[in-house]
Amino acid sequence: MITPGVLLIERDALRPRCVEVEACSHPHGWMPIKHTLTPHQFEKELSGAGWTLFFMAGAIRATAFGFIRDKVVCAALNRCIKAVKQQRCNCLQIEIVEMHSFLGIPYVRLSVRPRHIQKGMLFADPPAGGAANIKPHELRRNVAAT
Repeated sequence: MITPGVLLIERDALRPRCVEVEACSHPHGWMPIKHTLTPHQFEKELSGAGWTLFFMAGAIRATAFGFIRDKVVCAALNRCIKAVKQQRCNCLQIEIVEMHSFLGIPYVRLSVRPRHIQKGMLFADPPAGGAANIKPHELRRNVAAT
């Protein structure tokens, strides 16, 4: 379920072993990250493993109209994911999910914050060779069937 505070990561994004994802998949194969830590503790754990969780300035907002809540939230999330990908980020954090209605037509307002998980301290695109600079034991990719 999409609720404030949830972190979603691209299915194929490189990530450290300490980052586990839930089995369910959201639009475009983005998956919720399992963690019971506060955001500060989670970032501290990542940094201890040599990884960085970047916090990007400027929230991304989307609105979608419809009567079926799950489909409406999914439509708004799809729009947000496209915008996050344009910023070359592999992760996002849900900030606000609000249900409203206008003239009897329900709609959702969704606000997300682009995030990016990568090895190292400098924000960069993935290397041309994929994970060439990262040791295999530091990686985890989702191998669950969709």
